[in-house]
Amino acid sequence: MIKSLLKKRVDACFDRGVQEGAWTAAAADKFTVEVPRHEGQGDFSTNLAMVVAGLEKRKPREIAELFAAMFATETDLVSRVEVAGPGFVNFFLRDTLWSSVLAPVYREDERFGLSDVGRGLKVMVEFVSANPTGPLSIGHGRNAILGDAIARMLAAVNYDVTREYYFNDAGRQMRVLGASTKARYLELLGLDSEFPEDGYQGDYIYDIARSIIDEAGDSLRGADDMLFKDRAQAAIFNDINNTLTSIDVRFDSYFNEHTLYEKGLVEQVVSDLRDKDLVYEKDGATWFRSTQFGLDQDRVIIKSTGEPTYRLPDMAYHREKFRRGFEWMVNVFGADHIATVPDVLAGVRALGYDDTKIKVVLHQFVTLLREGKQVKMSTRKATFITVDELLAEVGKDVLRFFYLMRKSDSQLEFDLDLAKKESQENPVYYVQYAHARLCSIERQAGEQGISAPRPEEIDLDLLREQEEFVLLKMIADYPALVAGAAVDLAPHRVIFYLMNLAGLFHSYYNKHKVIGDDPALSGARLCFCGALRRVLRNGLRLLGLSAPEAM
Repeated sequence: MIKSLLKKRVDACFDRGVQEGAWTAAAADKFTVEVPRHEGQGDFSTNLAMVVAGLEKRKPREIAELFAAMFATETDLVSRVEVAGPGFVNFFLRDTLWSSVLAPVYREDERFGLSDVGRGLKVMVEFVSANPTGPLSIGHGRNAILGDAIARMLAAVNYDVTREYYFNDAGRQMRVLGASTKARYLELLGLDSEFPEDGYQGDYIYDIARSIIDEAGDSLRGADDMLFKDRAQAAIFNDINNTLTSIDVRFDSYFNEHTLYEKGLVEQVVSDLRDKDLVYEKDGATWFRSTQFGLDQDRVIIKSTGEPTYRLPDMAYHREKFRRGFEWMVNVFGADHIATVPDVLAGVRALGYDDTKIKVVLHQFVTLLREGKQVKMSTRKATFITVDELLAEVGKDVLRFFYLMRKSDSQLEFDLDLAKKESQENPVYYVQYAHARLCSIERQAGEQGISAPRPEEIDLDLLREQEEFVLLKMIADYPALVAGAAVDLAPHRVIFYLMNLAGLFHSYYNKHKVIGDDPALSGARLCFCGALRRVLRNGLRLLGLSAPEAM
């Protein structure tokens, strides 16, 4: 939009300078046009002069002065051009230019903000991937909403996105699940049972055991633990799927860990690493020479008991991602994975794949606050709060919004008292109320027989208030904001944007009358508010949030 228009003009001016001998073409495509960090530094700024100066060993301010003089002729675009600091060139755009953003908002409507940044690149987003050993906790909930938002944003900028759940259905934890369920089954039958020392606690294991009794009575008292494992796994994963559906999280595919063993893919990794002399035996275990790939020490991939460590199936799984043709792989993990990620990436490199195509998003833990105090939880004692419980208390929109309100690498304090408030203190309510208020303005206009005009039907020069310029600039920035947040896997930026946009609109609404005595001005402001409504709606929907028309 306006930024891309300015960048094209800057590029054209740079090319003209090359033709006139002012500088060489060495800096082509190496400089940027960005929004300055501080007010008073223009609407946009470029580092062109400093890039040219660095490549040509010249003084950046001299180049900046020359470029500014050349660009000052673009009077249809800029009101003035200034040189600042070591050689930044700041552009002050004509005020009337900003209102031109309204036309594409109306023209593109629900597609405003979408783009082709991804160019159809095949991307996998793997998220949740919780062990099917219990209900989803609030930590899993953050992973689910974060991964879902990332997938939605990538799809919005034309990445070919596959959402995948890695189903950890192999390994020791599943055997413990089976033993735990059988022990509860026998206990409920009044028979002797020995509950595993590290077994899974919680009423949900009793519930599964009761359902088995309802179906089979005591006929399974001599059955193998694996039968109970299969029953428990199916029941738990069904509950997990129901939970994910209730918070609008979906998957395109599920990858079962056990297939890695059934197809010999885990053994193949060991064999291939052995052929490269990258594994060796010591103390009865099999070690991976990870120090050859920058790690501080070699890692065990098969224990002396013959059981693989997590590293080995993870290496095999990531190899399969490459083999399936994904060109970019996003993994959303909890912070407890921070020490394991380098091991797996080293394994990927060792197998001959480009580990830079794997992007890991680590999210910090979630704490619940009630009446200003932290709610105590323990996974081992099964006293954790589930996503279902949190959802029942605050609702889907609040849950999704609050989970995205912080950067993924920041700890999240989920304030239950704030989340349940239906006032402008609650940021979800604050943003959604802005959309509802904009819808109300349009309804009021209709009741007065005033139709909301489109941009081509009004005098856009009537939008002269400073608050209108600020909001128009924010509207213009929305497509770039979405593209940047998508590529950087940062949905919190969209949340921050929506909160800022809503706040600025509420202030504008309290200060300026939209429907007044001047029909021309009322029409311009109705059109302006219609654009704001569309952007708020698109931003909310982008993150899987509703945009209510009344509150």
